[in-house]
Amino acid sequence: MTDHDYMDFALELARAAATLGEVPVGAVVVKDDEIVGRGFNQPVGRHDPTAHAEVMALRDAAARLGNYRLPGCTLYVTLEPCAMCIGAIFHARIGRVVFGATDPKTGAAGSVIDLFAEARLNHHAEIVGGVRAEECGALLSGFFAARRQKTELA
Repeated sequence: MTDHDYMDFALELARAAATLGEVPVGAVVVKDDEIVGRGFNQPVGRHDPTAHAEVMALRDAAARLGNYRLPGCTLYVTLEPCAMCIGAIFHARIGRVVFGATDPKTGAAGSVIDLFAEARLNHHAEIVGGVRAEECGALLSGFFAARRQKTELA
């Protein structure tokens, strides 16, 4: 399977988040061509500011693999990770991160700051951005447009 194929799974999870009223971001962790972790944004429903899609997928993968370190894994996420999520990615030792849409407000893989390029940090990962960016971005834009419209009608 290709990066585009795995992003399909992340997009499906992002849509699941939207149906629950969460910001539509989805993520999957892949090891040896098998999805070993899945997650989507759940901070509102779980009352947990750390329940971002990436963190949820990393938790799922770590539990399934029986190790908090996830070397040899790729994380696919529909939105550029924030600083918190990149911290978790570093601690998990993810080898590769593939994301869809950039995040001009909190993106920490090049949009606002590039933590992956910080030489003083002890772990780095290969980064691939822009995979199915238009589709990932449209899902987010549509979600926030609908939310604004609800607010205007209220």
